[in-house]
Amino acid sequence: ELKKRNMAAKYAHMLRPLDLGFTTIRNRVIMGSMHTGLEEGEFLSGLFGGGLTKMAAYFKLRAEGNVGLIVTGGIAPNGEGRVAPGAAKLSSSSEVAPHKEVTAAVHGVGSGTKICMQILHAGRYAYHPWAVSASPIQAPIGPFKPKQLSDADIERTIEDYARCAALAREAGYDGVEVMGSEGYLINQFLAEHTNRRTDGWGGSYANRTRLPLEIVRRIRERAGKDFIVIFRLSMLDLVEKGSSWEEVVELAKALEAAGVTIINTGIGWHEARIPTIATCVPRAAFSWVTKKLKGHVSIPLVTTNRINSPDVAEQVLAEGHADMVSMARPFLADPHLVRKAEEGRADEINTCIACNQACLDHTFSGIRASCLVNPYACHETELVSKPAARRIRIAVVGAGPAGLAAATTAAGRGHAVTLFDSATEVGGQFNMAKMVPGKEEFYETIRYFKRQLELTGVTVRLGERVEAAALTGGAFDAVVVATGVTPRKLTIPGSDDPKVLSYIDVLRHKAQVGRRVAIIGAGGIGFDVAEFLTTPHHATPAAAAAHATVPGVSSLDPLAFAAEWGIDPANERRGGVAGLKAPAASLGPDRDAVFLLQRKTTKHGEGLGKTTGWIRRTTLKARGVTMIGGVSYVKVDAEGLHVTVNGKPQVLNVDTVVVCAGQEPCADLAKAIQAAAAAPP
Repeated sequence: ELKKRNMAAKYAHMLRPLDLGFTTIRNRVIMGSMHTGLEEGEFLSGLFGGGLTKMAAYFKLRAEGNVGLIVTGGIAPNGEGRVAPGAAKLSSSSEVAPHKEVTAAVHGVGSGTKICMQILHAGRYAYHPWAVSASPIQAPIGPFKPKQLSDADIERTIEDYARCAALAREAGYDGVEVMGSEGYLINQFLAEHTNRRTDGWGGSYANRTRLPLEIVRRIRERAGKDFIVIFRLSMLDLVEKGSSWEEVVELAKALEAAGVTIINTGIGWHEARIPTIATCVPRAAFSWVTKKLKGHVSIPLVTTNRINSPDVAEQVLAEGHADMVSMARPFLADPHLVRKAEEGRADEINTCIACNQACLDHTFSGIRASCLVNPYACHETELVSKPAARRIRIAVVGAGPAGLAAATTAAGRGHAVTLFDSATEVGGQFNMAKMVPGKEEFYETIRYFKRQLELTGVTVRLGERVEAAALTGGAFDAVVVATGVTPRKLTIPGSDDPKVLSYIDVLRHKAQVGRRVAIIGAGGIGFDVAEFLTTPHHATPAAAAAHATVPGVSSLDPLAFAAEWGIDPANERRGGVAGLKAPAASLGPDRDAVFLLQRKTTKHGEGLGKTTGWIRRTTLKARGVTMIGGVSYVKVDAEGLHVTVNGKPQVLNVDTVVVCAGQEPCADLAKAIQAAAAAPP
């Protein structure tokens, strides 16, 4: 009890209830909207009223974690507003029943958690030929040119929003969030970037704001006064001809007058070529945008983007940047994030590392979302960890992420687990990844697993290379081999030259690297090494682990991040970017040339994350890294690296060659164990 009181003091702002007049939210944390694929449910069973069982289980677990308010993934108000064919919508009473299962599951927990349904009309971002928008301008990330909505179409759309909100109330939701940002339909009406109309819905800003204001008024009329209406307001468009700050303030005031309960912050359109939530973005990098609106309205403001821990949330709120914080992906990583903070167990939180690999990359590939550090996410009804029926002795060899997950999961189920690793610290290749600027969050995953090893009682034996005989002699009932990989070596003349290094030499052993560098291999590790070598300032391990602000390191310094990506840190330019020029290309003070080479003729980093690969390519190109494809490697000698590029001989005058040409599994131990098991007694 004393520990809880101490935590209530430590996170006083975050855990303080928020009185909305007609209802109270138990704390200042919102689980923000994120499409997971659960919204579409099981279509056939949904026809008979039971299609959102998985979504209900997913949100129930987060309600058990004591989050204040949940916002669902986007639900369209009509067919043309769907993000894709078959995507979720709520436009008729026949679609209400499955949602009742969701709201009943959340409210049935008894934690006081509220749940709002997000109404999202995709507009020109729709992946179907029935897309509509303010003007018939195709989005750079959209496959279809939209049809321009007529006056009658607009009136019908407004009514669809109002009906959708009324149906949401009927389904048991505590409110709705109107998606007015990220470049979706409402945003498309607001900004000159996409609204070229000359009628009463375009031209002046007053005309361009008619759609969102009428939608809010109509929702308030239909859903009643005791219903939460959140408006997701784009405060920083990050596109040319986006909204000016004066327009943002004007609309915020009008939204309050129209009946909005809470204003949530939207940052960037999806088509903007500036990262807003990836791991290279500093924590709480955009909370200053929300703070700038404080004082202009009297209703609560929510800030968002890269807030992934109770400490960050508390700091943002304590400094007066907002009244609430929104976290989406962090609740994939740990559904009990808030509860653990309340109970003094913040060190047990499985922190979101903002990698996007299993959440957004899945969503944009049409795959159900999950989480790289928590694969149970969105699979709560299928992946169920139960106490083991019989306790057995398990050896896990390899303390990288796979071995750590296997060991702590098995021990958590009640097994006696011993974890071996020849290294002197746990984490495996995460210990190299965390050294790359922009991947400082990987420290958190290692911290989390260290705590889980303690909590689950795993016996840890580091600095010990275990042999097959010790594992197969009867001491263990089962062996899990998670020995990882080893770098693939260069096999050309001169590959033993001192100028040839592996990525392990560079990232782990801090080998000296020359001013002119060739990187062989343009996969994820090749990009990591290129970023590592071209970042002028590096955080110390202590600073990186603590996520302290380090001037000049863009992933740890919001001002350096804004400068690198051409963001106006005062938000005085239209869209936050108008007229800003990208900084001059620079490889940093330690490099004169960096070549990123690959055998393939496709674009570099083609296999990188769907939602992050473009960021990494843009970063390296902006720094002046030379990317060459179609390369065959001939030899290394005093002249440098001899190659052929599309069949033409070339010599790259470099003093260091870093090999990132893939990896081979470390399978010797597994083969030895299998051989021992197959041997006659």
